[in-house]
Amino acid sequence: MKITKQFLAALCAGVMMAGATACGDSSSTSGSSDSAPAESSSAESSEAPESSEASESAESSEAEEPVTPSFTADAYDTEWVKADDALGLQTLNLGMTTDEMTKRAILNQGNRARLANVMKRAQDGEKLTIGVIGGSITQGTGASSSQENYAFRTMAWWVKSFPAAANKIEYVNAGIGATGSYIGVHRAERDLLSKQPDVVIVEFSVNDTDPALNFQTYDSLVRKILNQPNNPAVVMLLMTQEDGTSLAETHKKIGEAYDLPMISYRNAVLPEISAGTFTWKDISPDNIHPNSNGHGIAAELLWHYFNSVLADLDSIDTSDLSFTAPAVSDDRYQNAKICGSDELTPQSAEGFTGAEINQYFPHNWKTETAGTITFEVAARNIGILYQRTIDGKSGQYDVYVDGEFVTTLDGNFPDGWGNYAEAAEVYTSEGGLPHTVTIKLHEGSSAEGFNLLGLLIS
Repeated sequence: MKITKQFLAALCAGVMMAGATACGDSSSTSGSSDSAPAESSSAESSEAPESSEASESAESSEAEEPVTPSFTADAYDTEWVKADDALGLQTLNLGMTTDEMTKRAILNQGNRARLANVMKRAQDGEKLTIGVIGGSITQGTGASSSQENYAFRTMAWWVKSFPAAANKIEYVNAGIGATGSYIGVHRAERDLLSKQPDVVIVEFSVNDTDPALNFQTYDSLVRKILNQPNNPAVVMLLMTQEDGTSLAETHKKIGEAYDLPMISYRNAVLPEISAGTFTWKDISPDNIHPNSNGHGIAAELLWHYFNSVLADLDSIDTSDLSFTAPAVSDDRYQNAKICGSDELTPQSAEGFTGAEINQYFPHNWKTETAGTITFEVAARNIGILYQRTIDGKSGQYDVYVDGEFVTTLDGNFPDGWGNYAEAAEVYTSEGGLPHTVTIKLHEGSSAEGFNLLGLLIS
């Protein structure tokens, strides 16, 4: 989104008031980024995203954190110093974020060279792109309007802090509800990196629920961003559920390994709730999503961090922006992508036809009558992306890889909060040999329908 002078005025008023992997046979063609679901131009909208598909899948899963987290002095970066108020840097002043909350939130101020480099370019009036990727919190669920979510308010800091670049700032919101970093690493190129962001906020700590898998996927996602040729700055935003459930500790290991800025909403708000300063209901409409107050707190934490970098700008060395740290995982998802019907041709299909089912993941297949579909893909890792539905028409389908049964996918989501995209990894290996993947009706399935959104290939 290119911000106009008229929009800048409205923005200021509004904010202050409130890979290389083959997907199919040689006849397949590459997909275009034109179909990306990321919100790259809807910041002017006054409505928050709908919560049906934007709600998190995390509430039904386990996370590794204790329900009652402890908060000790060594849980955050004791070296971080808030920017001097006398400098007159931009503030939101929404009234709920104290200096102590801000201090607790800075788990690591990290290597600031890339952020400082972007800020220096902004001072010179260069074109910038501010990007965010995450689940429905990033998408904006819970906020009263799209201009009150943390992502938009984060972009607003750049607009307000750098007048010379204000009309040249673009904003890419690649938040999709009910998605974690496993889906995120597969869609990152299409939804985010194709826009060449200069700064990226990564938020998946509520949606990620599998410490082993998501250590791998989050690591590959972060490395994929850091390895972009334009040297984008990465800031990790670590959110929480009401009871403290979050995969923040797993993500923190990756942030520490790469010395990234890490901002913990969890560390900021939960001690205040324990102390009775405010209640969870004051900052959230449910047990997960921030309301406009909560989004405002997250934004203020980020604003304070950015201000501290800006205050030290002249003393930060930006001569070396390289990223050379070895992977803390085996980086198996570095070339991950989603293969849909626009670029992947089934080897055979009975009952399955091409369809458009999910607005965020286009180019799908569906069946209503006991279908069977088979693909041949060359990959190290294979996942299935499918739609779970509340209408009772989706059934259970078995997945076979190279003729061996792997798992049963349940497309039925009775009494659920809405339809959403689910993912299941069905195969991992050390090589990238061709494999046959077959999906067919499970004997005794509750229904015959099934919506296949795509294959996750890396």
